[in-house]
Amino acid sequence: MRVRRLKILLGKPGLDGHDVGVKVLGHALSDAGFDVVYSGLRKPVERIVALAVENEVDVIGLSILSGTHLVLCEQMKREMKKRGLSIPWIVGGNIPDGDLEAIKTLGATAAFATGSRLEDVVGYLNTLAKDKTR
Repeated sequence: MRVRRLKILLGKPGLDGHDVGVKVLGHALSDAGFDVVYSGLRKPVERIVALAVENEVDVIGLSILSGTHLVLCEQMKREMKKRGLSIPWIVGGNIPDGDLEAIKTLGATAAFATGSRLEDVVGYLNTLAKDKTR
């Protein structure tokens, strides 16, 4: 059985201007066979979700280094609900261990703190790809 190639939107919500990590992740995902769309810096959550719909992505990844991860995840949850979308979304960035479960409670399917290995993110997304093929 061939695993379907997932299309992933990587977004930088809020005022965070640091994008080296998300660009490294984007290259790693592309190298692993995923189609990657990057939103660019400082996009409102509403715009990131709109881009996800326009690009017909399978997964949304939010990169948040500003410390506003819980607020931005609450916005993401509201926007997804408002639009009636069920696109899986993940979060990575400067996230204290104590907030990882809170992010999942807000609707993210996974959360990756700074220091997470690229292989772990790729592995998680490969699992999502296999689940979509079934």
